[in-house]
Amino acid sequence: MSVSGKGFTTCLWFDGDAEAAADYYMSVFKDGRIGRIGRYNEAGPGPAGEVMVVEFEINGQKFVGLNGGPQFPFTEAISFQIHTEEEAEADYYYDALTGDGGQESACGWVKDRFGVSWQVIPPGAIELISDPDPERAARATAAMMKMKKLDVAELRRAADGA
Repeated sequence: MSVSGKGFTTCLWFDGDAEAAADYYMSVFKDGRIGRIGRYNEAGPGPAGEVMVVEFEINGQKFVGLNGGPQFPFTEAISFQIHTEEEAEADYYYDALTGDGGQESACGWVKDRFGVSWQVIPPGAIELISDPDPERAARATAAMMKMKKLDVAELRRAADGA
């Protein structure tokens, strides 16, 4: 796999663990593959032979993991949305990404063990908070704001005024 060509590639800046992150994402996302791995050479700036970049793809999205150092940690200002087709799939991603050092946040957001933010979106959640009836949407949104993991059944009850 090569990341050159048309389209977009997301570059994720890691502090020395880009290859471990790529391996981790391969274990979480079943539709993934690792491509080229580039290593630092004598010109630096990292130690010769250490991984500089690792190309990988998950769910059709191209990424490059760059071992750039500690200068730029991840923040919630950038996140990746995972739109799932069924609740069990949402549960899988939520649990996989919060496990092994990850953490829950709010409204379906999680951070994986590397600090990358993800939004796990079960089917029906977006429709409920963007319902054409502004009162239904407001009730669903208010319920969502109190949640960590999104519970679509609870969002539906809130939208219905129950």
